[in-house]
Amino acid sequence: MPDLINLYDLGRDELADLIMGWGEPRYRADQVWQWLYGHKVTLIDEMHNLPRSLRERLAAETCLGGLELVREMRSSDGETRKYALRLSDGQIIESVLMEYAGVRRTACISTQAGCAMGCVFCATGQMGFARHLSAGEIVEQVLYIARVLEADGERLSNVVLMGMGEPFHNYEATLAAIRRMIDPDGLEIGQRHITVSTVGLVPAIRRFAGEGLQVRLAISLHAATDEERSALLPVNRRYPIAEVMAAVRDYIARTGRRVTFEWALIDGQNDTPEQAHALGKLLAGLLCHVNLIPLNPTSGYTGGPASAGRIERFVRILESYHVPATVRVRRGIDIHAGCGQLKAAVMASK
Repeated sequence: MPDLINLYDLGRDELADLIMGWGEPRYRADQVWQWLYGHKVTLIDEMHNLPRSLRERLAAETCLGGLELVREMRSSDGETRKYALRLSDGQIIESVLMEYAGVRRTACISTQAGCAMGCVFCATGQMGFARHLSAGEIVEQVLYIARVLEADGERLSNVVLMGMGEPFHNYEATLAAIRRMIDPDGLEIGQRHITVSTVGLVPAIRRFAGEGLQVRLAISLHAATDEERSALLPVNRRYPIAEVMAAVRDYIARTGRRVTFEWALIDGQNDTPEQAHALGKLLAGLLCHVNLIPLNPTSGYTGGPASAGRIERFVRILESYHVPATVRVRRGIDIHAGCGQLKAAVMASK
């Protein structure tokens, strides 16, 4: 028996080709699309305005994804929920819902099962790479969290692609999923409310600059000199800081958009005055913002989060270079909310 077609893996034209290939008019594909992304149905039988014959064929030959909830955890403050989700082949990924009272509801989603980048302080990097996710598997996480929120009378407002995996290592599927998210007849999430985070894959940054999107770009930097960065992020040996910064400058010049630099503050390692000064000199005059994040500890890395005093000093030094910085509050520490931590806990419990 042939594999079922995952409807979430189909773009609008591909869906139209499928439906019209069955002898149905084009508008039937538009109706299916609206049921998938507008109404967010979970069963084909819920597509009430389709003829029964079409629903029966869809049920026989297609499916609506295949994510299965393995474990859900909620933080003690009620503001963060983390989901371990099983894919159809048994791989486990993570998605996170972060609620900011009166401001926004953000989904942090995965683009890969595992990660090939090997960042030493990241639980996902420590577990290695399993496979890329399809566009459907990426967007289905957004639908999952959107349904959770709608059941509570809330609406998903923001998406960040900085869960498990490197989005630009899975470029085609990531971009296809983003276009599905921003479709005005689909999930209709504002482009400026979506953020893609990369460790600095230079060719992909340059390609992304030409996509004509207003999606936000974040660069995981974490060190301002090649020696320190290569020790934390092995990818720096292939794309050193000078090449990353050249691509970022070109991106800003082409798009006019501000870039965020992410910096996990590790006690005694990259929270020093020397690193702060190096970062300030590196970013001075650039259209950018620094997002400082006290490290989420993992079992595979001995480093710990920077102290409040060292963080305050780091911010003051950046201010002296007129580089804006924000210290992000760590979310969901009590529920393994750091990237890859819940999957690691699930796998360890087997």
